[in-house]
Amino acid sequence: MHFLEQSTQDLRNFISGLKTNTHQGGASKYPKLTVITPSYNQAAYLERTILSVLNQNYPNLEYIIVDGGSTDESVEVIKKYEKYLSWWVSEKDRGQVHAINKALERATGDYITFQNSDDVYFPGTFSRFGEAALKYQSDILYGDLYMITTDDEVTEILKTTSYSFTCQILEGMQIHNQSLFFKRSLIRQYGTFDESYRFAFDYEFITRYTSHATTSIRKIDGLGGALRVHADAKSSTIASVGKEEHSKIQKLYISTNSSSALNKMRYLWCRIRKISYFVLRLDIKYISFRLSR
Repeated sequence: MHFLEQSTQDLRNFISGLKTNTHQGGASKYPKLTVITPSYNQAAYLERTILSVLNQNYPNLEYIIVDGGSTDESVEVIKKYEKYLSWWVSEKDRGQVHAINKALERATGDYITFQNSDDVYFPGTFSRFGEAALKYQSDILYGDLYMITTDDEVTEILKTTSYSFTCQILEGMQIHNQSLFFKRSLIRQYGTFDESYRFAFDYEFITRYTSHATTSIRKIDGLGGALRVHADAKSSTIASVGKEEHSKIQKLYISTNSSSALNKMRYLWCRIRKISYFVLRLDIKYISFRLSR
């Protein structure tokens, strides 16, 4: 079986229904994790997002859902799982970033992650996160990104490499929020998310947090989240806005002392670095997959 087909089968089974273990143990062993889901009129997908969180059976979980006053069946979906939530609200807000910032004000976890109401986590992601957090104590932990359809078919995987701030600026997003975990202490140090960005707020705060040399970042194998591609997705509807915002952020951080020619050479280095990362790890399956796309 092709690994995308196996991934599809695994994901569909994982989010097919509630599989929580009410007798979880060892909560004190793992760092407390706050999961935030901002939501607005995504009832068609919201339940699968919630199940992808609860079915992780992470023993030290704080789950917060902030709904922007949905007019579809979203509230009914949330109420179905209300007893598993630490806090939820459904009220008009200023959009996705404001919703997440509202949750950040209430978050008490050692680490924070957020998953949009149409995206999901893959099986085993939280347990691998917990083990990695204990082992490395890194400020930021992140993994790979899957692409899925409206009916949870896995169509693609975008594997990430070890982090490079230079490549984050010149090449673009190196870390995806769907598989991102960061220490709450970073918010106290460097601030919440910037509501002036409609699309690239994740690119902005990751760049801002990692621009400081003291921030430790580590790629962890096995951490996976999925971006759902559909016509109503934010990434589909305001792509032009995203490009403008990305360009604005890049200009903020690209050194004015660097020439255009030097930045082109650095960009080329980033591309070679990415290929070399997988070659050195003998990840032939993934290299072949990317070459076939």
